[in-house]
Amino acid sequence: MELQDYLRIFRKNWVLILVSTLIITGAAAAWSMIQTPKYQATSQLYVSVRTGDASVGDLSQGTNFVRSAVTSYVDVVGTAIVMDQVSEELGGALSPTELASAVSASSPTNTVLINISATDSDPEQAALVANTTSAVFADVVTNQLERPSEGAPARVQVDVVQPAQVPGGAISPNVTRNLALGFMLGLMLGLGLAVLRSVLDTKIRTRQDVASITDDPVLGRIVFDPDSTTRPLLVQDDPTSPRAEAFRAFRTNLQFLKVDGNPRSFVFTSAGPSEGKSTTAANLAIAIAQAGSTVCLVDGDLRKPRVADLMGVEGAVGVTDILIGRVTLAEALQGWGQPNLVVLPAGHRPPNPSELLGSQEMGDLISNLKAQFDYVIVDAPPVLVVTDAALIAKDVGGALMVTAVGEARKDALGDALGTMERIDARVLGIVMTKVPTKGDDSYVYYGSTYYGSPAHEMVAQSRKGTGARWRKPGATEPGGAGTVVGTRRSK
Repeated sequence: MELQDYLRIFRKNWVLILVSTLIITGAAAAWSMIQTPKYQATSQLYVSVRTGDASVGDLSQGTNFVRSAVTSYVDVVGTAIVMDQVSEELGGALSPTELASAVSASSPTNTVLINISATDSDPEQAALVANTTSAVFADVVTNQLERPSEGAPARVQVDVVQPAQVPGGAISPNVTRNLALGFMLGLMLGLGLAVLRSVLDTKIRTRQDVASITDDPVLGRIVFDPDSTTRPLLVQDDPTSPRAEAFRAFRTNLQFLKVDGNPRSFVFTSAGPSEGKSTTAANLAIAIAQAGSTVCLVDGDLRKPRVADLMGVEGAVGVTDILIGRVTLAEALQGWGQPNLVVLPAGHRPPNPSELLGSQEMGDLISNLKAQFDYVIVDAPPVLVVTDAALIAKDVGGALMVTAVGEARKDALGDALGTMERIDARVLGIVMTKVPTKGDDSYVYYGSTYYGSPAHEMVAQSRKGTGARWRKPGATEPGGAGTVVGTRRSK
């Protein structure tokens, strides 16, 4: 993962990170508020050697002796020989064990100083314990530990150079420090959860997710429209919408696609169902027809056909009937309200769709359509469900793989592309559908507000009751030399 990946994760999961930071910081603040304040008082002692009229050399040796002995003296402070007497001096208010946990001692490096600190919830008690411990410790060292024999003078002297004072403020809880630690811990936890969530997320959400699976280009990004079930053909019904512009951008990318043979026939498929391939194929067909090219939209899904319902045409006669010889191609084609656009429904549902789609008759049908139209667009079933799309792909110029953002899984898309590769079907590119309009990888169309879209000058042709007919290029009106080959169903 690169820096931009982490930035994208941060932008996408900023709410999770913020909530985690606030919760942990709030917990640190609450914990600080319920803690009992602790006060600490410290006294300082000076340890020296009693040398009398000793020479300078003796003084130097004595100082070195004390420095080495101070380390041991520090450890003596918390032992029973000191704590028992301190407890007695305080009248048994604190047991030796409690005193040992409340008292600490330390010595600055290369000095003969000893600092004795006492911590208590009462500031005055803390000062009293520190001073009492210092006095008892000095007596233990001079009269018990460093007295060579009864009646002989002690070899060292311990003096209190700084008695403990009543502290003016508590040393704990340190609210500022706790809040800072809580903030850092919450931030790191939130970032960790965000990264973990991103790593464990198997759904396709961004172009980077597609790029991590395949080198095939993303030719189209179709924005999510909550009303797509009621108005699926937005290129015709609402040509100024961002979703319609996304289909026109897809059309442009497809027309300028630089591949061998400059294919003009495509099969739309997907890894799984309900990823928007039929709607995408229909809207692309309309967009291409609006640009002036002749288009034939073929429903190659003989199991669950949708094109006839989407386009509002009669679906009783179509591909199946042509393949079994019941009707001719001219009899099955149906014109649509958009000029230059013809629809070929699936027809009757056969018991053997795979055999029909893989037959020589299907190949001849596709070849015939490619000879008559500028573009042939075939809607096929999902690759991982049945093999129909793979069978059709060998007869057309290439396949367009549709994947739904936030729904399709990365492994499913990889398996679908692998299936197409194993049968030598050329995948021309990926079409991402249901792309969110908000977020890090959202689709935003600025053309209608910045450049001024001419689409507002266009009057969308009504698809109700037009009775539009399709004629081959150059054909005349009915009654002339041309032949009418289909009629669009009125609603």
